[in-house]
Amino acid sequence: MNSGLVIGVIAGYFLFLILISLFTSRGADTKTFFTANRQSPWYLVAFGMIGASLSGVTFISVPGVVGTDSFGYFQVVLGYLVGYLVIGTVLMPLYYRLNLVSIYTYLQTRFGFWSYKTGAFYFILSRLVGASFRLFLVAIVLYEALFKYFASPGNEELTFALTVAITILLIWLYTFRGGIKTIVWTDSLQTLFMLLAVGFSIVIIGQELELSPGELFDTISESRYSKVFFWETEGKGQFFPLQFISGAFIAIVMTGLDQDMMQKNLTCRSLGDAQKNMFWFSVVLVFVNLMFLSLGALLFIYAEAKGIPIPDRTDLLYPTLALNHFTLSAGVLFLLGIIAAAYSSADSALTALTTSFCVDFLGFEEKGEALSEKKRRTTRLLVHITFSFLIFLVVIIFKIVNEDSVIKMVFTAAGYTYGPLLGLYAFGLFTRYIIRDKYVIAVCLISPLLAYETSVYMLKWFGVNLGFFVLVVNGLYTFLGLMLIRQKGARYTPSEHERVGRRAVSTR
Repeated sequence: MNSGLVIGVIAGYFLFLILISLFTSRGADTKTFFTANRQSPWYLVAFGMIGASLSGVTFISVPGVVGTDSFGYFQVVLGYLVGYLVIGTVLMPLYYRLNLVSIYTYLQTRFGFWSYKTGAFYFILSRLVGASFRLFLVAIVLYEALFKYFASPGNEELTFALTVAITILLIWLYTFRGGIKTIVWTDSLQTLFMLLAVGFSIVIIGQELELSPGELFDTISESRYSKVFFWETEGKGQFFPLQFISGAFIAIVMTGLDQDMMQKNLTCRSLGDAQKNMFWFSVVLVFVNLMFLSLGALLFIYAEAKGIPIPDRTDLLYPTLALNHFTLSAGVLFLLGIIAAAYSSADSALTALTTSFCVDFLGFEEKGEALSEKKRRTTRLLVHITFSFLIFLVVIIFKIVNEDSVIKMVFTAAGYTYGPLLGLYAFGLFTRYIIRDKYVIAVCLISPLLAYETSVYMLKWFGVNLGFFVLVVNGLYTFLGLMLIRQKGARYTPSEHERVGRRAVSTR
């Protein structure tokens, strides 16, 4: 692919996104930016959430990790189903009954000021790191496909920084007005391009290897990459029970306790629509992940058959083959797919970060009509710009220190930053204790440190790699810490909204 074609593909794609933005942002105000006026069709949200859940990490890293972990990641995916069931039947009714804009407002209702701010802070930290990881991976691909040809010797790092800056600027251009209403529509488009890219890549490999669809299936299932279930406790942290449980909790925290993902769900017209969205999305997502893993196996089989060296960084195998060895049309679709994958998570992350900060820290909802729409719009714009700059900085830092597979890095970070959120919500939903709110910050700072030490000593003493399961350990430490700071004899009385929400859950 020559640089002119790459520029044309990127320009055409973003022109289309900007046109969608112009259409969806007509008459948009702050309420539209945060909630899309709660008028989104559930099926559109469900389809778009597939792309947002997968992101550029899944698009590149899941096929790449097949070379070392086979289909072991599918153990985590199966656990997702349990997590999404909990979200649809426990968390969603609560969020809708309380009519929340930011889901962390629940923590203020349940525990108090410091719990609320701590929960919102951990989301901002988690999403800022997670979105930056995802954007980093795609920036590498865009740099290799286009921008490196404009870099002079010695200026490679500066050119990479420029790649990241342009990437973030493009996100800002089509999200700063319509916010979540625009995201719901652009995510659907981006999901479509991702799935087309993967499907077409599988077809191309089948044609190159002269294999029919049935033979492709047999080739994958008979290869050394197709192992799904792992029962060994030692090694790379792929022990099935730990992976399955981790998958359930990853889904709960990275979707159900994540403002980014839940903000899309809360744009649906009703709780029933949101639950339809969640249940259909969860089933389809399992098959889509299986499709990505199958592609990963075929990429390694194809490279071996053609004598193509496997990159040291297996994350780059798919882009290397798509851009340098597949047909031109496959390369174009891959480029569209990777751009769509990156932006389907990064654009919504930027919107969610802006929403959380404006609502949770600047008090947009609390101030009500005391804050004019003009002031809200100006403040929201400044926050949007600030988070864009912060994402840029984190991506550059990650470029300097990164050494591991990106998907593992994302989930490792999630284990330590989402763990306190898991503990807070579990304690709030499943106990009636009242806590000493001012000590919550200490508990949520100490718990990740204890979880890290536990993971180190489990590996040292027992040879067990906790892997993603560190998220559960972190949440458990937070839960136990909250037990220690509870007010003895005091009990929490739910509001009428919460009681209605609980009754709705109990009758399902």
